[in-house]
Amino acid sequence: MGRAFTEKKLVIASHNQGKVREIRDLVGPLGIEVVSAGELDLPEPEETGTTYIENAELKARAAAEGSGLPCLADDSGLSVTALDGDPGIYSARWAGPGKDFSLAMRKVEDALREKAAAGNPDRSAAFVCALTICWPDGHTESVEGRVHGDLVWPPRGENGFGYDPMFVPEGHDRTFGEVDSDWKHSVSHRAIAFEKLLELVGLDRRSAKAG
Repeated sequence: MGRAFTEKKLVIASHNQGKVREIRDLVGPLGIEVVSAGELDLPEPEETGTTYIENAELKARAAAEGSGLPCLADDSGLSVTALDGDPGIYSARWAGPGKDFSLAMRKVEDALREKAAAGNPDRSAAFVCALTICWPDGHTESVEGRVHGDLVWPPRGENGFGYDPMFVPEGHDRTFGEVDSDWKHSVSHRAIAFEKLLELVGLDRRSAKAG
């Protein structure tokens, strides 16, 4: 068990509206007031970490220092087996300065076609999510979740964000871009990490709902 989270307000240390929306949906049932770093006009720190957890921790620390409130940060990405884990922690950067994920998905597909032409047809991948809570005193608690699946082309579906339209989770036949948010929240890398974090910091959905 990590440090217990007892506060009633939490900053989501992200300017990505897709992430903010998903995390807000996950946190909502706990009765905690949520505000995003974007809403507080907090600057986005440079992501200099070499792992998902390192980046989540530096983002959470920066937001906690800037707001004086406990902060929850996410660092996530798509790790493609045939590409030796790329784009990985650089998943957002593959979308360029305009955050064009249709471009990012095309880059992944082009790289996979090159691998297939060279004799490696593997299209397996995993979505990875690290979550960190940082308190204003600098204490952090971090977890990581991942969901495995395969990549399809062309992308399918208008839901979700990022690489969701080309990712089919293991054991299913629809992409994250084709399913509704409630279903995605039950199986996604972010949902898996969030459940781990709830247990780590002593939060319980059932008691929150009952209260």
